[in-house]
Amino acid sequence: MKLTTPRDELVSKLSTVSRALSTRTATQALSGILVTATDTGVTLAATDGEMGMRTELKAEPPTPGSVLLPGRLLADIARSLGGSTVEIELRETERDVEIRSGASSFHLRVLPAPDFPKLPGEGEAPLRIPAEAIASTVELVARAASRDDMRPVLTGVLVNAAGEEMTMVATDSYRLAVKRTELKGGIGGELEANIPARALRELGRIVSTEGVEEVAVSLLRNQAVFSAGGVVLSTTLIEGQFPNFRQLLPESYEHDVRLPRSEFLDVARRVSQLAQRNAPLRLSFSVGELTIAASTPDVGDAEETMPAAFEGEPLEIGFNPEFLKEGIESVEGDEVMLRLISPLRPGLLQPVDNDDFRYLVMPIRLNV
Repeated sequence: MKLTTPRDELVSKLSTVSRALSTRTATQALSGILVTATDTGVTLAATDGEMGMRTELKAEPPTPGSVLLPGRLLADIARSLGGSTVEIELRETERDVEIRSGASSFHLRVLPAPDFPKLPGEGEAPLRIPAEAIASTVELVARAASRDDMRPVLTGVLVNAAGEEMTMVATDSYRLAVKRTELKGGIGGELEANIPARALRELGRIVSTEGVEEVAVSLLRNQAVFSAGGVVLSTTLIEGQFPNFRQLLPESYEHDVRLPRSEFLDVARRVSQLAQRNAPLRLSFSVGELTIAASTPDVGDAEETMPAAFEGEPLEIGFNPEFLKEGIESVEGDEVMLRLISPLRPGLLQPVDNDDFRYLVMPIRLNV
């Protein structure tokens, strides 16, 4: 195998696929990037066993062949090269590859290519989802997914798409994010799957950088395959029953408080600096105003008052500072609606004029 490619092209594509490299596996092949050259082009591929990624690499007509190289080292070397082009050539006798660029020359030992897993291909009739819909939805919802592998079903995002509507849902049992997105023209079928949040975040990043208009989605037996531009991302689907999110959302609320989003977020950010060691952020509502406070023993305390369209008996409720801030950040528009029932029932953040996005957050019991 032998190929010549622009250095910037190599760096960019290695940066993309290296995000799928495994960092904690005993299987050496999962730490490598598979470089495959055929008469039709060159591809780079990596996988951690659950998520895989492959992309096309622009290169001069190559000599066909394939080689598995240490992924992170290859990416680091490519970034350090000073020449405008890079030559990669397999030396079978030495069991290494020679990398040449400018006056630099490197020799890397190859990894056992037969141990590299076969990545799934696209289905025969993939569904089509507008890239903008994915980019605008994934990050709002995926941040609510659990990072605890002890409950794997909660580490995913439930994606349900049919007709001209797509809904994404994620929860870590302490908060819940639901986003409904309109799909103009439909997707050409139905999609329902619990997809790992990590894979969807990577898909959102690819969509944003590749500048594509739509993403092709294929559901296989236990895999989802996404194709966006020249990048194909595959991921193992999460098995198990995802919680019925509709049952988790209260049917009615006692208080609907409209708040200026930017001011609310700024105050929460300032005061939460004193909410350390798992201390809650206290929200105290009285007629016409909201006081946000935090206190950490042996550190200090803070509070700030802002106008709020609140009526009725005073109410005080506590929230996890990070969860609350992320919820406010996720709501689009100049104002945010905070819907409350009682100090021990969850609060809901959503836009003022629609419920296309809803962010439910559990309260923290406050010590009087």
